[in-house]
Amino acid sequence: MEPIHILLVEDNEGDILLTTEALENAKLYIKLSVVKDGKQAMDFLTKSDGYSHVTQPDMLLLDINLPKRNGHQVLKFIKENELLKHIPVIMLTTSSSPSDIDLAYKNYVNCFISKPIEAHSFLDVIATIENFWISIVKLAENKNSL
Repeated sequence: MEPIHILLVEDNEGDILLTTEALENAKLYIKLSVVKDGKQAMDFLTKSDGYSHVTQPDMLLLDINLPKRNGHQVLKFIKENELLKHIPVIMLTTSSSPSDIDLAYKNYVNCFISKPIEAHSFLDVIATIENFWISIVKLAENKNSL
């Protein structure tokens, strides 16, 4: 059985650590890749600029406030690309701004989650994401690799 490959696009070290910890505690077979800015995410997804060896992720956890390219730009890039648009994108961000939420859904985000401030609540959110998106939802098979 192949692991579920999650690409975490996050520049905050604390959030990377918490997300990694929560995913490692899962009883699911998960492969986690991490990039720290929007340009790296786009390079990862297109297997360019040093990422030729990577496998396409089955899902993205995407922050909005990123260096080089923000999460909205990355989301739009993914959803406009025929080879990538099937990948579920979960916007996981500190923002709860109505304009951020509206723009994310306008660009076809699969769901928008505001990060809780408390660490235990953040871990609960990651566990809920795992439960829903990995245990319940049926993900598309990755047939269109670049």
